[in-house]
Amino acid sequence: MIPDLRIEDYDYNLPESRIAKYPLADRDGSKLLVYRDGTCTGDAFKNLPGLLPEDSLMVFNNTRVVPARMFFRRETGARIELFCLQPVLPAEYASAFASTGSCRWECVIGNAKRWKEGEPLMYDTEDCALSATELTARLIVREAQTGTVEFSWKGRASFSEILDMCGKVPIPPYLNRETESVDIERYQTTYALMRGSVAAPTAGLHFTENTLEAIRRRGIDVENICLHVGAGTFLPVKSSRVAEHPMHREPFTIKRTLLEKLASGKRPVTAVGTTSVRTLESLYYAGAVCIEEGHPRDVEQWDPYTREWTYGTQEALEALLAYLDRSGLDELSLGTRIIIVPGFRFRIADALVTNFHQPKSTLLLLVSAFVKGDWRSIYEYALSNGCRFLSYGDSSLLFKR
Repeated sequence: MIPDLRIEDYDYNLPESRIAKYPLADRDGSKLLVYRDGTCTGDAFKNLPGLLPEDSLMVFNNTRVVPARMFFRRETGARIELFCLQPVLPAEYASAFASTGSCRWECVIGNAKRWKEGEPLMYDTEDCALSATELTARLIVREAQTGTVEFSWKGRASFSEILDMCGKVPIPPYLNRETESVDIERYQTTYALMRGSVAAPTAGLHFTENTLEAIRRRGIDVENICLHVGAGTFLPVKSSRVAEHPMHREPFTIKRTLLEKLASGKRPVTAVGTTSVRTLESLYYAGAVCIEEGHPRDVEQWDPYTREWTYGTQEALEALLAYLDRSGLDELSLGTRIIIVPGFRFRIADALVTNFHQPKSTLLLLVSAFVKGDWRSIYEYALSNGCRFLSYGDSSLLFKR
């Protein structure tokens, strides 16, 4: 049954002064709130390795943010901003980034009403490091504030190289500032690898090589998933009823080796970030469908709530492994629209490293679900103890209740 939740019940007062507009000088210099057994304590992020259970498994999201914002001009001089969301042709990320000459993407379009379908736009070379780049955009299909856009350019550069030359890092709109040079490095995790996100998995922004090495020295196994974060992560819940909020699809990939470790069920699992949690918890439902249908499918928004799922977690994960065997695959690639709200049953994640999220957001709903509704005490503690909020803010380590 889909939970009947009101988003107003997940509101709190977040003063503008508490939003971290810029990162700290040191990645691991933030505060760390630790929530365990209903109690909050304060610590430093540098001490995180010593707070994790020994012989546990820690899962990171190694997606890489792409400079997905570009600015174009009409012949009239009107400026149009395009924010690349996901590839359309080719539809696979790696192929789209490798494209030469042209490709099509779904984009958020600024000043969308001023741009007619079929009308070509010229790139605004004032924003491009390589002014000689000849880049145009043509609107193929419009859908409200988004549309399918065909990019065309001359030369042998790949679209990945075009973005690097002409794109800007899409920092969150709630920072209320333009992208600056500091964001190019700091709005990216140190372990980012797979290009495709338009927003950073911000819990990972705190980790340095020293922190990761200290985690390994404690005997903690480190693994990666890859979920490309979409612009939907910035979308507010506009409806009073959470059930009316649509979640956008985000593609993820998980390697067989991690599935095997999860299926063994021998070690507690710490997820770094809400994107890692959503990926890990989606695996159960993909596996349950695989048991019934012989193959997995994308996990839909309300799959966890619309029926009773009786399969064991190990049983579901082993079904995915058997599917990989039958298909001759070393990794599982799917999509998820899963929304995690109070009442959700967590089957894989035992602890969560995450930042402090916006009021009335789906991320706050996830935190509330993880701590069985005790989110207010956590956020009141954070506000009372000088924690910095949102993407560049401080961190927390939450143990599941």
